[in-house]
Amino acid sequence: MTVTGIITAIIIGAIIGFVGRLVAPGKQNIPIWLTILVGIVAAFIGTWIAGLFGVADTGGIDWIELIMQIVVAAIGVTVVAGIYSRRGVTR
Repeated sequence: MTVTGIITAIIIGAIIGFVGRLVAPGKQNIPIWLTILVGIVAAFIGTWIAGLFGVADTGGIDWIELIMQIVVAAIGVTVVAGIYSRRGVTR
């Protein structure tokens, strides 16, 4: 993976994380860096799931893959926020 690929993954992961956080129900009291991390992981998992269904590489914008990434990010943000709040971490 090149430096450009890593930077792109961070930027796309941040966007996916923030959109996932917007569609996740309730309030999520997690730091920005954790939202970005969840977004990066969700982008990889969403791409993997899209590949399983054969929709990872389509002509134009891969809308189905993008939706899968956002859904995974929303689930991830919700789970991480629940774990983060139960740990009693000070904010």
